Amino acid sequence: MDKVTQFYTLAHIFISFIGAVLLMAIWYHISKRFKQLLEEDDSEKRLDKGLLHLSLAMMVWVVSGVWALFFRDSGAYQIGVHLLSTANNLFLILALFYFSHAPRFISQNQKNVPFFMIGIAAVTGITVLLSALLGTDFTYNGMNVSGLPDLAFSGFLSYLLIVSFYRTFTYRNLYIVALISVAAILLMFVSQLPEVFGEIMSEFNKQLIKLVAKTSLIAIVLVLATSWVIRLASMPKPNEMAISFRDWSLVKLSIPSKGVYDQTVDFGSKTTQYKNLLKFAIRRKAGEGQDQSMEVGGNGEVKSQTYLSRIIDNINEILDLPEDSKLERRDLFTFIGNGRYRLRMVPDHISFDASLLQEFSEGTDSQAYKDLCNKL
Repeated sequence: MDKVTQFYTLAHIFISFIGAVLLMAIWYHISKRFKQLLEEDDSEKRLDKGLLHLSLAMMVWVVSGVWALFFRDSGAYQIGVHLLSTANNLFLILALFYFSHAPRFISQNQKNVPFFMIGIAAVTGITVLLSALLGTDFTYNGMNVSGLPDLAFSGFLSYLLIVSFYRTFTYRNLYIVALISVAAILLMFVSQLPEVFGEIMSEFNKQLIKLVAKTSLIAIVLVLATSWVIRLASMPKPNEMAISFRDWSLVKLSIPSKGVYDQTVDFGSKTTQYKNLLKFAIRRKAGEGQDQSMEVGGNGEVKSQTYLSRIIDNINEILDLPEDSKLERRDLFTFIGNGRYRLRMVPDHISFDASLLQEFSEGTDSQAYKDLCNKL
């Protein structure tokens, strides 16, 4: 290993190690400080482990650097690179599961996680099989054939990361960070091309691009962690919020931490959003266990997460809340796993007009809601 490659490998190891340790420390203190907010549902204690998985992905970079430092001239070097890349992809996929703004087929969608695991295992199996049959140095038209499956999956993962980070940062009004995150992820993918197309760039350029990309991505994830802390700190507590259903389309809402004090929200002609919110409130108030929540998406009672977002958007628009006080979906709804959501407010702070409940009960065909209304 020449001096330039050795320098970049050592820099890669120490930068990745520092980033991984910092993220682990931040995740631990966030989890401890905001444990009550992150574990709101009694039936399924579920800490947000997105940052933890990102830190573990960086720790794989550390192992990868050590592997390159000591085993670069070994015959098993390339196989180790592919296996470590697979482990890195695994932790990044697990992290994206906790991203609210990741593509819908993975964001908080536990049902699809096994399919990704099977896909990652298949990529690993094909890579090892090709390496065993053809050898790690076998090339066709200048391409290292054994590295193609891993590169293809890395391309797909890069797409998921770009969409997730860009949406997350733009949603939080961090537009410059969003653009930098896209550039860093693209550079990460470009730095992997020489593993398949060996002559595409010099070793110096490859290591420089890899170092810049990983350093940038670590910094971006630290910004993500900081914005997460700010978001959790400003998130209203369940026992401070109150909601009262007064009449069809009329709701009185109180969220002191957002500057909302007994303000009336008139949904007007947006009856679908109003009925969905009413159903969530009835289930939260009168239901027990899983009956307090509703399945969203798929064959669920609420057809798409878009309907939840529309409830929040309508409230923000009707109340004309300032930018720093606007409600987010997580302020009013708690995700409890398996596609199910429930209202965050405590049952004692939810009330209904008696005639409204009677009218809803008589107008619904669902015996379940009739029974819940009878309990109120």
